[in-house]
Amino acid sequence: MTSLGFCALLLLMISELRQVSCSRQTFTNAALLDAHGKYHLRWRYDERTVVFEVEVETTGYIGFGLSPSGSMAHSDIMIGGVENGKPYVQDFYTGTNREVHLDHRQDYHLEYAIENNTHTILCFSRDLNTCDMDDKIITESTVRVIWAYHSDDYKNAHNYHGLNRGRKSLRLLNPQHYQDALESLPFFEIKNPNITIPFKDTTYYCQIFMLPELKRKHHIIRIEPLIQKGHENLIHHILLYQCDSNLNESEVGMGHECYHPNMPDSFLTCESVFFAWAIGGQSFSYPDHVGLSIGTSNDPLYVMMEVHYDNPTFQEGLTDSSGLRLFYTSELRQFDAGVLETGVWVSLYHIIPPGVSEYLSEGHCTKECLQEVLDQEMPLGINIFAVLLHSHLAGRSLRTRHFRNGKELQLLAYDDEFDFNFQEFQYLKEERRVLSGDHLITECKYNTIDRKNVTWGGLSTRDEMCLSYLLYYPRIDLSRCESLPDQIQQLTFIGVKEIYSPVTAWPFIIKSPKKYRNLTFTDAMDTFKWSKKKGLAFNKFVLQQPINVRCSKHNQEEWPVHGMLVSPPVKEEVTQFLPTVCNRAPHVNRIFIIKVFLVTVTFVFYLDI
Repeated sequence: MTSLGFCALLLLMISELRQVSCSRQTFTNAALLDAHGKYHLRWRYDERTVVFEVEVETTGYIGFGLSPSGSMAHSDIMIGGVENGKPYVQDFYTGTNREVHLDHRQDYHLEYAIENNTHTILCFSRDLNTCDMDDKIITESTVRVIWAYHSDDYKNAHNYHGLNRGRKSLRLLNPQHYQDALESLPFFEIKNPNITIPFKDTTYYCQIFMLPELKRKHHIIRIEPLIQKGHENLIHHILLYQCDSNLNESEVGMGHECYHPNMPDSFLTCESVFFAWAIGGQSFSYPDHVGLSIGTSNDPLYVMMEVHYDNPTFQEGLTDSSGLRLFYTSELRQFDAGVLETGVWVSLYHIIPPGVSEYLSEGHCTKECLQEVLDQEMPLGINIFAVLLHSHLAGRSLRTRHFRNGKELQLLAYDDEFDFNFQEFQYLKEERRVLSGDHLITECKYNTIDRKNVTWGGLSTRDEMCLSYLLYYPRIDLSRCESLPDQIQQLTFIGVKEIYSPVTAWPFIIKSPKKYRNLTFTDAMDTFKWSKKKGLAFNKFVLQQPINVRCSKHNQEEWPVHGMLVSPPVKEEVTQFLPTVCNRAPHVNRIFIIKVFLVTVTFVFYLDI
């Protein structure tokens, strides 16, 4: 090769080097991490690797980390920036006392860096599973992202970021959301009219609304939360229920506390969940072939919005106008969507002992219910496309399991790092068909190690729930498919022999033995001297007891199997959580390769001369 040829090749390589180190990439996901718009995160991923880009209003160092709890302890951290025109990215980890250590394996890899007078952009990548014990494996579970930045470049751990820090829970591997062009679409809003929130820790407020009067069928295709600014931690969830279409129009606008003795009777007609949103969730768009039907005689004319206000600090004088915005279209999709509530029926019969670090509850959508409903309504089955896992403060890990003919299929949904303050629908990578005779189990693991009394199933965030809301199509007449452990059998564990019959009070009263006589069953459970060993023994005992089937229609009726006692299915424990096998393939540093090539070219060029 002539010297002219080598010069041309050299210029070509330098041009490519500029492209690699300076050009911005495209990303499929984005999140604003701080409240002031100074820290932007973008990312994309494949089956092995995730690529991040952070854009921060600073010319100093940027910190980005993955934490098991949202704090600095035991976190996997990247610190990077641009100093004197030279980019740097370093891999760190922290211990129990939040001390920062340089990782002996550097698994965060710089892709490019850009800096101007006000902002720094860093693009870096890493494997989902780096095989490094000091790195966090990235799965489909919730990830607590921690962030920080400083006006100066990083020197050592004493170069503290101060108040420029925070945390945000995300699902980094949640499939890409469906995007709709909304500019030309009509919408309507369902909002509370500046209501006064009662001075107590938990309030469920309900109000009935009338949907738009349409002359023909339409589909709702996107729903956005409208959370009043400053109330992001006050609104725990919002549910829309379908009400009886024969309600009097005078009921519209009527608001009252839900589940209250003095609430309007019309609230009792609103049984079927139409849509669900929970704290931390974003907007939800339906797949291109699915929509929520409105405008026909079979669709809801009235809905009730239930808002759960969580006010543990007893703030006074609060008023709220939060709600939902619903976009709809006359261009019909192929299928009508439905919502199916599965899991543990919300009840005091859901009992979780204190002082247990890992207690497992199971809620069954039984084969008896699914067979009876699907054989009559949809023999070819239904297709699930998204799942919302829901629990309260003691919840640590949730999953929805799927069985067919006694064999377990791939997990329908899971979250091993459940965050009470971040609950949103998970889009499934592939739609899942549920057939007649299938069996679904919602599992919830709780930690009550710091509690002194029994935790009950109930409405307060200090009570517990264990639910999976399944979005599916085509819509069938099934609103709830749940279960509840047999209460009398649970009481035998603490030695209860007899209750007063007929039952005339709630919670019901115990007759014998003498030590529990005239106590309610809740008082008896709290009187029992629980220990970690007894709590685990109770857990094992309850999981073996018969379950009460709950199988409800969209109105106030039930399917014939409702109330049946059945035995829980025999199942094996399976592990299906990790998205990728540990892979130690070396990272290819493109900039380094180009530098080596340039040295080689220079050496050959001198030989040619």
